[in-house]
Amino acid sequence: MNLTVGFRTVFLSPESGPVILSLTGSSLYRIFVNGQFAGQGPARTAHGHYRVDSLDIAEFLVPSAVNLVAIEVAGYNVNSYYLLDQPAFLQAEISSIDGIIAATGAMGEFKALLVPQRIRQVERFSFQRTFTEYWRLSPGWNNWQTSASAEFKHEDLAVQPAGKLIPRQIAYPEYQIIFPDQITSSGILRQGKKVKTPWISRALGSVGPDFKGFQRDSLDLTTSILLQEVETANRVRLHSQWSSNDSLVLEENQWSILDLKTNLTGMIGCSLEVKLPSRLVITFDEILDSKGDVDWKRLGCTNAITLDLAPGFYSFESFEPYTLRYLKFNLLSGSCRVIAPYFRELANPHAAKAAFKASDPRLMQLFEAGRQSFRQNAVDIYMDCPSRERAGWLCDSYFIAKADAYLTGESVLEHSFLENFIMPDSFTYLPRGMLPMCYPADHNSGVFIPNWALWFILELEEYYHRTGDKELVEAARERVMQLFEYFAPFLNDDGLLEGLDSWVFIEWSKANDFVQDVNYPSNMLYAGALHAAGHLYGDSLLNARGKTVRRTVEQLSFDGEFFVDNAVRDETGLHNTANRTEVCQYFAFFFGVATPASHPDLWSRLTASFGPARDPKLSFPDVHPAAPFIGKLLRLEVLSRYGLAEQVMSEALDYFLPMAERTGTLWERDGATASCNHGFTGYLSAILLRNLLGLAVVNPTARELTIRFGDLSLEWCSGTRHVPGGIIELNWRKVDGKLHYQLDLPDSWTVRVNNFSGMELVKTN
Repeated sequence: MNLTVGFRTVFLSPESGPVILSLTGSSLYRIFVNGQFAGQGPARTAHGHYRVDSLDIAEFLVPSAVNLVAIEVAGYNVNSYYLLDQPAFLQAEISSIDGIIAATGAMGEFKALLVPQRIRQVERFSFQRTFTEYWRLSPGWNNWQTSASAEFKHEDLAVQPAGKLIPRQIAYPEYQIIFPDQITSSGILRQGKKVKTPWISRALGSVGPDFKGFQRDSLDLTTSILLQEVETANRVRLHSQWSSNDSLVLEENQWSILDLKTNLTGMIGCSLEVKLPSRLVITFDEILDSKGDVDWKRLGCTNAITLDLAPGFYSFESFEPYTLRYLKFNLLSGSCRVIAPYFRELANPHAAKAAFKASDPRLMQLFEAGRQSFRQNAVDIYMDCPSRERAGWLCDSYFIAKADAYLTGESVLEHSFLENFIMPDSFTYLPRGMLPMCYPADHNSGVFIPNWALWFILELEEYYHRTGDKELVEAARERVMQLFEYFAPFLNDDGLLEGLDSWVFIEWSKANDFVQDVNYPSNMLYAGALHAAGHLYGDSLLNARGKTVRRTVEQLSFDGEFFVDNAVRDETGLHNTANRTEVCQYFAFFFGVATPASHPDLWSRLTASFGPARDPKLSFPDVHPAAPFIGKLLRLEVLSRYGLAEQVMSEALDYFLPMAERTGTLWERDGATASCNHGFTGYLSAILLRNLLGLAVVNPTARELTIRFGDLSLEWCSGTRHVPGGIIELNWRKVDGKLHYQLDLPDSWTVRVNNFSGMELVKTN
């Protein structure tokens, strides 16, 4: 576990032309060419499959000279939500138009060496991710990466059996270098704090047969315990501007906090001038606590990198990506200067394609926060958060994919994400037919979310509408049908799912307490999945079953005022409970169990009495509030569906703007107790383009656009969205009681205009 190995080759580069480095591996690698960072990977994919990166490294080479390619590979070999637990390896070759220059293998030109400076026996970063970073460095430790003439001990490695190699498909990340914006505070540390009952992270306390890691008594350093014995003794608030050339001069027990201005994801780097043997601990988080300090364990993680440094000069960059706005440098011993600390961003390179502007600048701030949340969670897979787990969760992906379509105009990443769930022959630890709740990941415990597998079908249908990709849909057919076979034994005499196994999950709210026996939101979702599969595969029987389930749920679960969440069974039969949640109502309207026409009183109550202004203690106190995910998104979705654009705008600002103002990203929950950067919230940017700008329906396969102008208080709005073959650009402005608009479309696109603005439309050139 947690073995770091370096691979390097020295070669004479050609005078000109491309030089292609093709590689794949497990668990993770980063690439250096002549000492310069050139990329990281691989893109995560399914068990037994490996996506191949192909990089033209010519820009890093000196033509007709000796060049060095060095690849650092971390073999974690543990189960996680983040990476697969499979044997660590690297497969690489360098080629030019003249043929193969160098390659790995038994007789290959790449040589391997151990990288003992990254200490193996450390605690895991979180329950969901792999290991923390603890480095012991002395001058010249990374010469193997930077010097063609460096000496090192060559290690003999075993040749791994061939795996299934597939193209990367998706774009390579953006690696922008970003420097801190200001130094917020500095002060003094006090060590030796006595902690009566130390906090033991879930990752530290759960190590055992089903959760791989090192036992606590075998660790070289337990960073989470060390940091609990350190406290801030003195603080000076500075809020001074910081430049890329600035440095921190730290003596023993001194600290400083730097602010990146907004929440970002990537690798932490700096140069270090060390005068005395030093221990530097870098802690970080997305927010500051109430005292203005970095709470490194806020997410149940150990947000820390530890460096033990001998005197000398270093360049250091973290191996793993982390998510943060604030960096705290804590010098526990010694003396050192932290020179030009920086952040190498890891983000989706295409998220800047879309544009949005409006007369209310708060909306642009919200749009950018949604865009940032998307681009940091859509690199090689769709992720829930880039910090605590970096996991590819279903359901989250349904909403991130919508953001992807609006922000990038592409569905390449979505294809790769869905493909991962289709390619494996089976999923170890899961019952036949069930899909992992997140993937690629290994869940040795056998836990799964049956609801999330149903969201996979819904996303597949939307993917098909976006792309017309029949090949992927057909490849998923067996998986979809096996999923319905899995659910069949749980159908009761009413044709509803009852007594579902494992983790029946609705959202992070009281709704999760009401999932026993017959859970009505789960059955609404089941009806939606049947309907989606019926459309995908032209199966009228599935469509009919979906309609029947939808009708049965409506008949059984509506109490005359609200839909109840569940019914429980006793010796006399099945009986509705009095449990009512806000999210259950949105499920009903989202999945067509109810409409404003069929349930006008309920619709009126929801639109008038619910939303961000509602006080659940005073207004319908027995209807439990919804969470941001997924209830509040579903609320915005159903309001959008029925043309309430002004209300969508107002509620989106009320719900999410305080998040954007604090971190520049959007959050998992209402408070800052969880991730402050969650992928599903990228959908807010799509909502603004769709409901405020007016790009209501974009059908790339049919090359059709529906514009819908709503009754909005905005004075003007403009924006763009990329589509295959070009760009859609729409601008509108209110002038003298009329709505003037300008539209540019790619060739052969058709447009339909729906006007609900209450104003005369004037099209201009």
